[in-house]
Amino acid sequence: MLVLSRKPDETIVIGDEIKVSVLSVRGKQVRLGIDAPRDVAVNREEIHQRIEASLQNADIDADNAKIAKTYD
Repeated sequence: MLVLSRKPDETIVIGDEIKVSVLSVRGKQVRLGIDAPRDVAVNREEIHQRIEASLQNADIDADNAKIAKTYD
């Protein structure tokens, strides 16, 4: 993992198209601004995990439906 230190109003660049800027720091909370192309998903980790779990459950449901159909 790359660890960088940034101050408010400073930015890091990921690839050619993604910029992450530190907007403010208050106590233990950091506000970030993320500039990325519309086709790049940007989510908080807990939201990303929910999406991944949902997709996995959908895949399992689809697989179970296929299996059930073969027994009909």
